[in-house]
Amino acid sequence: MYFNFLSDEQKGYGPIFEEQPIDTVYPEESPEGRVTMNCRARGIPTPTYKWQRNNWDIDIKIAKEHHIMVGGNLEINNPAKSSDEGTYVCIAYNVHGTIRSREATLNFGYLHPFTPEERHPVKVREGVGAVLLCNPPPHYPDDLSYRWVLNDFPEFITLDKRRYVSQSNGNLYIAKVEASDKGNYSCFVTSNSITKSVFSSFIPLIPQADRTKGYLPDIRVKFKDTYALLGQNVTLECFALGNPVPEIRWNKYLEPMPTSADISMSGAVLRIYNIQFEDEGTYECEAENHRGKDKHSAKVYVQAYPEWVEHINDTERDLGSEFHWPCVAAGKPIPTIRWLKNGIPYWKGDLRFPSLKNEDSGMYQCVAENIHGMIYSNAELKVIVLAPTFEFYPMKKEVLAARGGQAIIECKPRAAPRPKLTWIKGADILRNSTRIHIWYDGSLEIINVTAADAGNYTCFVENFKGKANSSSALLTTAPTRIDLAPTNVDVIVGQNATMQCHASHDPSLDLTFIWLLNGYPIDVDKESEYYERSIMIKDNGELIVKNAQLRHAGRYTCVAQSIVDNATASADLVVRGPPGPPGGLKVEEIRNTSVVLTWSRGTDNHSPISNYTIQSRTFLSDYWKDMKTDPPIVEGNVESAKVIDLVPWMEYEFRIMATNILGTGEPSIPSQKIQTDGSPPNVAPSEVGGGGGSNRELTITWVPLPREYHFGNNFGYVVAFKSFDQKDWKRVTVPQPDIGRYVHKDESMPPSTQYQVKVRAFNNKAPSERPRNVNVKVRSSTEATVSWEHIFNPAVTGYEIRYWSNREKEGAANRLQVGSMNFSVRLENLKPDTQYYADVTAFNTAGFGPTTPPLGFVTEKAPPRQRPRIISAVRSGSKYIITWDHVKSQSNESTVKGYKVLYRPDGQFNGTLFKTGKHYIEVPAPLKGQYVVEVRVHSEGGDGEVAQVRIPGAAVGISPSCLGLLLPAIGILASLGF
Repeated sequence: MYFNFLSDEQKGYGPIFEEQPIDTVYPEESPEGRVTMNCRARGIPTPTYKWQRNNWDIDIKIAKEHHIMVGGNLEINNPAKSSDEGTYVCIAYNVHGTIRSREATLNFGYLHPFTPEERHPVKVREGVGAVLLCNPPPHYPDDLSYRWVLNDFPEFITLDKRRYVSQSNGNLYIAKVEASDKGNYSCFVTSNSITKSVFSSFIPLIPQADRTKGYLPDIRVKFKDTYALLGQNVTLECFALGNPVPEIRWNKYLEPMPTSADISMSGAVLRIYNIQFEDEGTYECEAENHRGKDKHSAKVYVQAYPEWVEHINDTERDLGSEFHWPCVAAGKPIPTIRWLKNGIPYWKGDLRFPSLKNEDSGMYQCVAENIHGMIYSNAELKVIVLAPTFEFYPMKKEVLAARGGQAIIECKPRAAPRPKLTWIKGADILRNSTRIHIWYDGSLEIINVTAADAGNYTCFVENFKGKANSSSALLTTAPTRIDLAPTNVDVIVGQNATMQCHASHDPSLDLTFIWLLNGYPIDVDKESEYYERSIMIKDNGELIVKNAQLRHAGRYTCVAQSIVDNATASADLVVRGPPGPPGGLKVEEIRNTSVVLTWSRGTDNHSPISNYTIQSRTFLSDYWKDMKTDPPIVEGNVESAKVIDLVPWMEYEFRIMATNILGTGEPSIPSQKIQTDGSPPNVAPSEVGGGGGSNRELTITWVPLPREYHFGNNFGYVVAFKSFDQKDWKRVTVPQPDIGRYVHKDESMPPSTQYQVKVRAFNNKAPSERPRNVNVKVRSSTEATVSWEHIFNPAVTGYEIRYWSNREKEGAANRLQVGSMNFSVRLENLKPDTQYYADVTAFNTAGFGPTTPPLGFVTEKAPPRQRPRIISAVRSGSKYIITWDHVKSQSNESTVKGYKVLYRPDGQFNGTLFKTGKHYIEVPAPLKGQYVVEVRVHSEGGDGEVAQVRIPGAAVGISPSCLGLLLPAIGILASLGF
């Protein structure tokens, strides 16, 4: 700061806001009768304030009972909407300038009562949906919340899967009306801003007994295209009428749902917390019951309030200097930039001063604005005028420089405007040359310094306010040089390494040695366990690396340094050892008993990685255990492996270690914890027994299975028992996983009756329903399509299709799996003219459901193997006539149904496709270039092999005798499937 040279008045600073007004909602019915708009600023001298409403000054003296100023705060007594609603700005000013506060609105909040008219009854059949309209009364602001009262206050309706109250319009939606819904309903509306609530008149809901059987989902609560601000919480609503009550599912089109998304209210509400730009996109909700589905989608756009990337700060600049004041803001849409000077509009966009003037001093405000709001950045610009002086930055009395090196003599006087500068040595004026350069900041640089450069250097400076000068003496010294440089060293972990370094220097100067490892200084004293310096020989900087570890490898640089110059030399230390830890460990393809791990290889530390070891641990133990993999040995050149023999429904974390000839390295950072998929339990409880109960009781006991054998949720036991003279087993369910005892009481049970008993475990069951209406459509000799009806059960995660030929055993069947939203699958690579069987089963993480009965089908015979023989290709005017021999099917081939002809430009795959039952076809003669005509047989078994002929645009006709020249491609097969 340079205030010593400024007037007392200029030694202060302009206003800086410490508190600014904010948007305010004043309840019309408020008993307080007063609104305060806050404003406080600091500055020297103390700022004065005034206020504007709707850009008009508020005259406090005229309306002193209505408006009162307390400090910078504006108090409004008995505020009225007609005279006080609007936009307010606080203006603070002193001798240095003026600034305007952010704009703040004063609005008047209200919530009127509902109209007293009675509401009409709503009569609806049981099983049909109903909507009760709220129709909220006039209000401000629009931040209402809604609840519904049934019959008497405060009996609020409990919302569930069947009933929902929209917070966007207040309506009550009942997906399927039940007899119990009968009653009088009132909409209860609350304004959160003014803390006021009102009731509507009662609406009678009268269910009719003529019950409907069911109907399709009908989405009635729909979210609209939504514009959200970055970081906001966004709520989307979706609710459907339907019988049965529809299930609501949410997804984001073609993208995963945001990690911060939360679904509540039985699926009707999707909330995205702290929304980010990547969460923008199309969101879909789907309502489904067994009668069908309904869908709705809309877009969510994420925009952003302005925020500063680079804002202005208080600045001092010299008179006449060039000045650019950067002010950059981010936002969506991109904010516009405008400027205020002393509270008055001044400039738009980038602010630059080609030559500062005294009148450019003042208070500046940079305003960034988009449709969501505006932000202010305030700063003071002071333009300084000052005669040259060396008081603040005196020149050094002596400057040392090594011969052959570089010398820099600084001359940095304080002056405004910028002074004219001249360097003199003795009586000589110095100018720029090959060895001498005068920098823009006034510094004098001399390169390749010689003994003759020693001497006294004077810097003269002058501007229109005055003159000044100062001097420095340049002394030259002998240069520092490395005589014995370090050499590359190669060691194994634990060995010692010596890095040599010896230097010569000017005898009048002290010499110090500094060692760098990969550019960073080594603190030898702090790391004395591994480093040692040789201090026995003068000017020797030798470094010994003791018990070298992998982290000690790298480039070592010896720096021989005096106060004048330095010399450097470098060499590499290679430390060979076990591999470093692999990185980026991820767990993928999670199944019930296996996962796939992927990673990125770590450093091999100069010895190739031979293999990897994979370990895991669970909550059952803190110890890491080696895991089995497929293949058993994970070679060192791979970066993925399948881990097998895992326990279903178990939480695991994994780590991996690399091994080379020098040992096994450190393990990777553990992976994120994952849980394997569930499976049906495959371990039976042990020590099943019982007895010892009282009369008429059967006691059955077993040892409960440990947690690692549960394999899924909802774990429990099924207990079956029957006496030896009974045919059917009685079954009961014990849903507690830790219980090992069941007592059956039966007064009709004869004493001392012997029973057979068995106990098995269960968990969240596999699907119990088999797919319906399975159908097979044969498409060719090698393909068929299997289709089925969808099982409406959220637990179903997919379907498995098995198929096998009559020459194969069912156990060796081929298997295909598809997701739960697929209802057909194509079977490929089948054998021609062969009997096949196929069945379908649903599955989830717990296992497979019942299988459909096998459905038989026979593939078509193979298409004819003989390709059409092209006889001629003759031009006739603007067309070519292509003729070929008819193809006859063999007994084991499909009957010829016709021919497919593809007409295409030579060198391209696409063209025009014709079908014909004849053995000739007319195609257009090419206007230019060469075309290809491909002919193949078409049959139930598929398409046969291709014959082709090329036809040139210039040819007038092609006779059969020329086919040997014209048709070199005949006989070449094309595998195009057209």
